[in-house]
Amino acid sequence: MPDRVAMHHSTTSDVTRTLLTYEKDAKTFLRQWGRKKYKRPALLKEWMALLPKQGVLLDLGCGAGQDARYLATLGHRVIGLDRTMPLLQFAKRRSSSIPLVLADMRALPLRDRTLDGIWAAASLIHLPKRTVSRVLVLLQQLVNPEGLLAGTFTFGSTSRVKTGGWMPGRYFARWKKDELARAFHRADWIVLSIRVVSNQERKGRWINVIAKRK
Repeated sequence: MPDRVAMHHSTTSDVTRTLLTYEKDAKTFLRQWGRKKYKRPALLKEWMALLPKQGVLLDLGCGAGQDARYLATLGHRVIGLDRTMPLLQFAKRRSSSIPLVLADMRALPLRDRTLDGIWAAASLIHLPKRTVSRVLVLLQQLVNPEGLLAGTFTFGSTSRVKTGGWMPGRYFARWKKDELARAFHRADWIVLSIRVVSNQERKGRWINVIAKRK
């Protein structure tokens, strides 16, 4: 089992820069993702159909908490986790009843076998691929047997720090579909669905994944 503390202290400069960007530009982020009008992501609907009723769920990289709030209204017990304090503070103001955790997803402070599902919308995209592979192992250990993970990943071949456009300074890992499927298989996830989509919740091409604990 990977050492969680060691992973936490192996922060790369690209990830550090990304975290600082979210701290610095939190208001910019919230103008886009903190709006009151909520549109349920298509992948979330697909994932929800497979979940048990009143499941224990983790919103990994919850940001402003909009997905966590929606899942809670359906009766699920949701935990929101993010590394950016201003975003968690905003989420707390919008829904004080949802437990929110300030933590690094490379060193998750959660007990093994305690979750029914993990929602990772545009969160693992900010970690280098080799780190994502290790985190997928950790996430697999957190879920119960038959536990489900749904995530969105940036599609492409060149991983890099974004230098222009909206919120520059963030690192994005870009994946090919087969490459990402292999990473899930190596971490002992069974991939139930994996497909490339364009301009759904976010602009550009993305890979939507739903996987089950092996």
